[in-house]
Amino acid sequence: MHMYIKTLQEISDRYAPSRILSFNMVHVLIALQLIETRGHISRNLLCKELNLGEGSIKTLVKHLKTQNIIETSSTGTRLSNSHKKYFAKLLSCIPAECKMPICSIAIGKFNYAVLLRLQRFTIRSGIEQRDAAIKMGAIGATTLLYKNNKFIMPGKTYDSLGREPGIQKLLTEQLQPIEGDIIIVASAIEDEKIAEFSAKSAALWTIMNHGNHSE
Repeated sequence: MHMYIKTLQEISDRYAPSRILSFNMVHVLIALQLIETRGHISRNLLCKELNLGEGSIKTLVKHLKTQNIIETSSTGTRLSNSHKKYFAKLLSCIPAECKMPICSIAIGKFNYAVLLRLQRFTIRSGIEQRDAAIKMGAIGATTLLYKNNKFIMPGKTYDSLGREPGIQKLLTEQLQPIEGDIIIVASAIEDEKIAEFSAKSAALWTIMNHGNHSE
């Protein structure tokens, strides 16, 4: 799995002596998700979905093309045939996501949950995921493990959502977790995109630090 993360890092690195880039691995991941789910996507839509200007999107697309990951045409941008399978494994590690209302595990005006699959061995206390989310602008993040049909915080044994059946139902229906899945919920005050980017930044951090269990 580390090879996929390394590729994301290479795409988000500046090419000397170019100026410092305004996008990072999270923007690259979301761009790939958008291209994969939509088949192809315009630069205007990438600007809107990634909260980036035209110049930044132009550079991002250029870097993706340099890595032969995408192809561009008059209809928009799409994944190259040679890289569809290459990134399928990475994208499958984050198979579901959803917005969330305020609750005990989602304390911001805007809250976003992502599901991580095949990564449970890397979770310790959840503090690392919280810190990764905060670096992207979140006010906090909660990490849960799905075990025995319960949402459990790392190091705990009780159902963290036992008193919130509505939230439990929302996560179960929207994310469809299976035994051993991880759910990361990031919260933000100013912008729902910050919550999404922060949750996915924490997810990428988790994948990066999965060690030998990732293969």
